[in-house]
Amino acid sequence: MTVTLTPFWRHKKLAELTEAEWESLCDGCGRCCLNKLEDEDTGEIFFTRAACHLLDIERCRCTRYPQRQVEVPTCLSLRQGFDQFHWLPRTCAYRLMHEGKPLPYWHPLISGRPESVHEAGISVREIALSETQVFELEDHIIEDFEG
Repeated sequence: MTVTLTPFWRHKKLAELTEAEWESLCDGCGRCCLNKLEDEDTGEIFFTRAACHLLDIERCRCTRYPQRQVEVPTCLSLRQGFDQFHWLPRTCAYRLMHEGKPLPYWHPLISGRPESVHEAGISVREIALSETQVFELEDHIIEDFEG
């Protein structure tokens, strides 16, 4: 008898995920940690190169993840509201699941390798600057960014 298990991201809804499943969805791209600007007239979101000062740009991980919302009050907790997904990058697994779309080939849950997100050029490793080095966000908008 062969039993085939369907991966959780293919059959569960975000609200049904365990904490471990939720955390494993993060691909480690760091895109959500980039400062964004919103056009007040159109609602369009523009990503900048300026990353949150808590982001370890080389690892693309938050250095203070458990305390991030205390240290950076504007950091949002996605588990507290699925209405916030519109500002997430189009490549984000949380957004993709929310929209009923599959995970991309480079996602570590598909590839089995955390480095695949960097190899695919999805992470901010090569483009981000710490927000502490940026004076005007408008000067650091990323053109042609598939945010």
